Amino acid sequence: MREIGYAVLLLIMSNVFMTFAWYAHLKELNHKPWIIAALISWGIAFFEYMLQVPANRIGFTVLSVAQLKILQEVITLSIFVPFALFYLKEPLKLDYLWAALCMVGAVYFMFRAK
Repeated sequence: MREIGYAVLLLIMSNVFMTFAWYAHLKELNHKPWIIAALISWGIAFFEYMLQVPANRIGFTVLSVAQLKILQEVITLSIFVPFALFYLKEPLKLDYLWAALCMVGAVYFMFRAK
């Protein structure tokens, strides 16, 4: 159980870096050439991978690859929605709720006992 906790913590931290690498340039670097934004994003993504790779290795000791993947997607949505609302100032949409409900179903099917 401790391995799952470590994996989740590392995946959350990894996802914060990933979200900034993928989307922060839309707000912060929109006046710069795309190649500059790409290089800066790659630099940020380095730190994402330094957390994501050990997270998956730790998680794989107790979870299947499919379980790790759906866990990652749930974390991604949990990080992305507040980022979109508060950092990018996107409007709150009911679609976020529907996506979350779909993820609940996906988690159920990946983690149900066989």
